[in-house]
Amino acid sequence: MSRGFVKEDDQEEIPLVPQRANLPSGVTNFVTRTGMDLLLAEKEALISERENLNITRENEKRIAVNYINAKLQLLNHRIAEARVIDPKEQPPNEIMFGATVKLRNASTGNTQTFQIVGVDEADIAKGKISFVSPLARVLINKKSGDKVTLKREKDEIGFEVLEIAYL
Repeated sequence: MSRGFVKEDDQEEIPLVPQRANLPSGVTNFVTRTGMDLLLAEKEALISERENLNITRENEKRIAVNYINAKLQLLNHRIAEARVIDPKEQPPNEIMFGATVKLRNASTGNTQTFQIVGVDEADIAKGKISFVSPLARVLINKKSGDKVTLKREKDEIGFEVLEIAYL
């Protein structure tokens, strides 16, 4: 039927679902065990939210269910594509996915510790950086004592790798 014959009240708003954290096309979705557990917990929370919707107006409920289903679809795809990396299988003296790395800033002397994690688990406030981030990319395959340079738009920051651990 042509949209011209549909009452305007019958048209539902299409919910806009925010995209998940950016994972470049063709890049394997590496996750830590903790990251996978967080994804699965998020899935359970969305399912529970959908099952416990307390909306009486049918149209509003349908929109809410569609929104949750769209979020679940994106999440299910991310989970299906996930590859859990076991830190015990990583080379202990080399920075790879899952490593916790202590760095010294060459210009300030300050130290910082970061764990290289999946895109959905990354949280800079918790010291977790995505494996696709610029810093993680310059750290991969480095060893204790190595020096790296993070090139940014207007400057460069030098770091020395002090420690590597797999927790």
